[in-house]
Amino acid sequence: MRIERILWDLDDDPEGNVQHIAEHGITIEEVEDVLYVAEEVVASQSSGRPTTFGETSTGKYIAVVFEIVEEDPLAVYPVTAYETEP
Repeated sequence: MRIERILWDLDDDPEGNVQHIAEHGITIEEVEDVLYVAEEVVASQSSGRPTTFGETSTGKYIAVVFEIVEEDPLAVYPVTAYETEP
C-alpha cells in the first residue's frame, strides 16, 4: 500500500481529525510516520475501517484508523489514532 496523500481538517476544527487525534495524545507527524510506510492493513474490530499499526519517530507504537478517499493516487483521511501495544 502506497499512500500518496493524507487529508487533514483544519487544526482548529473541534470536530476535525486533527483535534480528535490530539485528544489521544498523538500528533499529525506521528500519524504520517505510520501511514506513509504502511504495509499491512487490517479492518478495525469496532468500525470495520482500514487500520494500520507502526512505530513513530518519537518511539510510540500506534494504531491509525482511516478511510480511503481516493484510490488513484491513494488518498486517505485519518479518523483516529491511539497508542497501543506492539
